[in-house]
Amino acid sequence: MNTIGKGLLVLLGAAVIVGALLAGALSSTFADTTDDQGGGVQGVPPEYEPWIRRAAAACQHPELTPALLAAQIQQESGFRAQAGSHAGAQGPAQFVPGTWATWGRDADGNGRADPHDIGDAVTAQGRLMCSLIGQAKASGLRDDPRRLALAGYNAGWGAVQRFGGVPPVTFAGGETYHYVRIIMASMKRFEAARDGGAGGALSVRGSGRGPEALRRAARYSGTPYSYGGGTPDGPGTGFCDQVNGYANGRCVASSTVGYDCSSLVQYGYWPSVRLPRTAAAQFSATADRPVARARLKPGDLVFWSNGSGIYHVGIYADDGRVLHAPRTGRVVTVEPLDSAMPSGDYHGATRP
Repeated sequence: MNTIGKGLLVLLGAAVIVGALLAGALSSTFADTTDDQGGGVQGVPPEYEPWIRRAAAACQHPELTPALLAAQIQQESGFRAQAGSHAGAQGPAQFVPGTWATWGRDADGNGRADPHDIGDAVTAQGRLMCSLIGQAKASGLRDDPRRLALAGYNAGWGAVQRFGGVPPVTFAGGETYHYVRIIMASMKRFEAARDGGAGGALSVRGSGRGPEALRRAARYSGTPYSYGGGTPDGPGTGFCDQVNGYANGRCVASSTVGYDCSSLVQYGYWPSVRLPRTAAAQFSATADRPVARARLKPGDLVFWSNGSGIYHVGIYADDGRVLHAPRTGRVVTVEPLDSAMPSGDYHGATRP
């Protein structure tokens, strides 16, 4: 090993030691608790929600909300547990080995501390962000501590100190600058209203196959629409087909992790009912069990057609509303059945 390599090892070791000392000093700031003190969250995969809420609640700084953590995970990995990068970052929160050595721990109790394990990763992300927000608030820098913490997470706190705030767009090709901007702008769609009103999580009454499917799909409220995206395993990137998947002339589906209308329905009912992938196929598979509009129940499938075939499907959500993924540029949402799509296109409903 050459001298430079030895020097790097010394620096890395020092960084890990400093980080470990800092982590130990945080015991009064970041406590083990499961109380939700940071607000609700929507539009995240179900397997992430309890860990995000727990990580936010465990930090005494109110700036660390579930929505902030969710928006950060979306930007880091698109909620992909096995995500990796050319720089060696791993897992949904994209930890490099040196940082993981300080902040990682076996939070889910499976016997290993793994940056690919959702519970381990989100807990470590929350602990690190809590620390950085604390540093930001104590630094005297005149900026939103959330912005400063995000910049520190992406570029290291040394870069924040060097520039006296979020590094400018000229730093690192604008990576940190845009990282902070995107996360701060996207937080809103992950915020769930506490009163359960518009924008909040859907309250589903009843039990049985239909309500359970609705409840399962509703956990993804706020998730982006992605044409061709999503599977029974969760949200995913889609594709463009010369007509669909574009926004402002640019293909966005191929880089958007989310659902389209039929994949959301498929996910909701899987695996108890293995519906086919497209809206037209889902209608064909359930057409022998039609439901009159006056007799709709939560979980029933509602369809729209423009004369050339079925083009849209949603899940009836009671009270004259439908849960659906509308179109490119929108998110999974609950809307009145009469206005979710052109009212004249309503085709009918079925019960899987």
